[in-house]
Amino acid sequence: MKILALFPQEIPEESENQLLNDKYALGLEKFLANEGHDLVILKDNEDDLDAQLPGADVVISAPFYPAYLTAEKIENAPNLKLAITAGVGSDHVDLEAASKNNINVVEVTGSNTVSVAEHAVMDILILLRNFMEGHRQSVDGEWNLSKVGNHAHNIQGKKVGIFGFGRIGQLVAERLKPFDVEMQHYDPINQNDNEDSKFVNFDELLTTSDVITIHSPLTPETDNLFNYKTLSRMKEGSYIVNTARGKIVNKDDLIKLVDTEHIQGYAGDVWYPQPAPATHPWRTMARNAMTIHYSGMTLEAQKRIEDGVKDILDRFFNNQSFQEKDIIVVEGEIKSPSYNAK
Repeated sequence: MKILALFPQEIPEESENQLLNDKYALGLEKFLANEGHDLVILKDNEDDLDAQLPGADVVISAPFYPAYLTAEKIENAPNLKLAITAGVGSDHVDLEAASKNNINVVEVTGSNTVSVAEHAVMDILILLRNFMEGHRQSVDGEWNLSKVGNHAHNIQGKKVGIFGFGRIGQLVAERLKPFDVEMQHYDPINQNDNEDSKFVNFDELLTTSDVITIHSPLTPETDNLFNYKTLSRMKEGSYIVNTARGKIVNKDDLIKLVDTEHIQGYAGDVWYPQPAPATHPWRTMARNAMTIHYSGMTLEAQKRIEDGVKDILDRFFNNQSFQEKDIIVVEGEIKSPSYNAK
C-alpha cells in the first residue's frame, strides 16, 4: 500500500523532542519497515499532495498542518481507503465525499484533550489579566502601569461560557472551578448540567458570558457561526478564546468588533487556512493573544498521537475494527455524533 504522511518540516536546532515533523514522522518509517508498504512523507500540503494522491491508499495528516481532502481531491484518489487525523478533528476532509467513496476517516480521539484544555485556561487568564500589554512593555523597555492595569481583571466572579461541552469543554470547566467563576455551557448534544457548569441556550451564553471559550468541531452548522450578527450580541467588553477551529469565527467581522472594543480581546491558536499566511489579519489585530496551532502539540500529546496512529494502521492492515471512539466515517456512513449533530 502507498501511505502519504504530511507533517511540518523539521527545524534541526528545534526538533530534538518532536514526534510530529517530517524527520521523525511519528516513527512510521520504523513501524512500517517490515510491512512492505510504501511510505511517502510530504512537506507541502498542495502541489506534492496532488501529485501523489492518485496512487495513495492512506493519507495521514495533523490538524496543525492538514491535508485538505476536498471532494475534488478525493475524486483524484481512486485507491484511497483511509484518511487518518494525527490528532483530533477531521474537518479538513470532505466527509460527505469520503462516505460516498467509501473512505474511512479516523482520528485519535482523546489524544490532546488535556493539552487543549490547559491552553484554553491559559488563554483566558492571559486575556483577562492583560498579559499581552504587560509583556510588550517588558520587551520594549516601557513601564506604564496604568496602561496595563486599566484593562486587567480578576477571573474570580466572572461568568465563563463554554461553547461545546464535550471532552475538552468539560475539562476546561473542571480546571476553572478552583478560580471561583460561574460556568455555563451550550452544546447541541450535551444539554445536561454537571457539577461544574450549567446548560443554557445559545442566546443566554452569548449575552451573559464575560468570556466565551470555543470547543466545538467545525461542521456546516458551526462554520462562520460567530459572525458579526453573533459577535455583536455578546456582552460589551467580553472576550473570546478559540482553540477549536479558526473558521468558526468570521475573520473580518471579529476585527471590526475588536476595533470598536465591543470584543475586548481574542486568543487562541486556530486559523484558516493552516498554516496561516503571514498576511493573515489576526496576526496584527488589536488586543490579541494568538499563537500558532500548538495547543494539542505538547510532547505528551504527541506521544499519544503516535501510539494512536500506529494502532489505527495496525487495525487497518489486519482488517480489524477501529476503536469506536476514533471513528468519524466508516463503511460509507458518517458515524461520529459530533459531525452528525444539527
